[in-house]
Amino acid sequence: MRADRLVATLLFLQTRTRVTVAEVAAELEVSPRTARRDLEALSAAGVPVYSQRGRGGGWSLVGGARTDLTGLTAEETRALFLLAGPSATTPELRTALRKLVRALPAPLRSGAEAASRAGLSDRTDWSGAGRAAGPHVEVLRRAVVDGIQVRLGYAGPGKPVGVRTVHPLGLVAKAGHDYLVAGTERGLRTFRLSRVASAEATGVPVVRPDGFDLATVWRSFAAGLEERLYAATVRARAEPGAMAILERLFEGRLRVGAVFSDGWTEIRVDGPTPEVVATQLAGLGARVEVLDPPEARERLARLAVELAGVYGPPGSL
Repeated sequence: MRADRLVATLLFLQTRTRVTVAEVAAELEVSPRTARRDLEALSAAGVPVYSQRGRGGGWSLVGGARTDLTGLTAEETRALFLLAGPSATTPELRTALRKLVRALPAPLRSGAEAASRAGLSDRTDWSGAGRAAGPHVEVLRRAVVDGIQVRLGYAGPGKPVGVRTVHPLGLVAKAGHDYLVAGTERGLRTFRLSRVASAEATGVPVVRPDGFDLATVWRSFAAGLEERLYAATVRARAEPGAMAILERLFEGRLRVGAVFSDGWTEIRVDGPTPEVVATQLAGLGARVEVLDPPEARERLARLAVELAGVYGPPGSL
């Protein structure tokens, strides 16, 4: 839209002492003829824009006039690009953000560029759990944008809290959880924010790997984890009333097959191991019968014995 171009042209003029038609055309991705027409339109509308012909000429704002059309503070700009930077999902939004960051005044531009690379949203579901970012997300977000190392207190699954110094490189929102991607002594690692016990900025600059791209690195991490999450398949049959529960529990990991003559439905559920899937299915009791593999059936048999040993037969409590 022309109004958008005129605003972007004016903001671009603010960042330069003098610009040429060719420079405006390149910045806004329009033809030189369109760029010249827009500059002339600004002048005709009363904006203090003038042109100087000859060698070294170009277009300038009279007296370095400035109009902060964005009205954004530095913090507001960073927040905007953290929210919509790499996770921009349409070409139009990506183009608009690219043009906006080029048109921002110089003091805001570097922070916006850093923030636009700092976050990512991955919508593929792994767990269906609710968001649990933890209380340290703001410290880590600022460390990512400012490029500052952090002393991170972190408790891995089944492990006590350990403290290490990491190089924060990006934040990823994934299926209800937030993750930090950071450089460590052992290479790039991911940290779930809900397991972060402490985060303290050190003031020491981050060492950023050459060519680091958050989206590319995350795709590599996600592919490896998803391969492990879908490593095993359990085949079972479920009564009709259990299907809605199964769909909520397993979502993308549930595949529905044929309906048997008794009305039950064949299902296949993917998971990291047959034993894990069997344990998850155990809560549905006799409403689901696991057919194979044998490891899943054995896991359910052991669970039945263990639970009977603790609770006894029904009615014994």
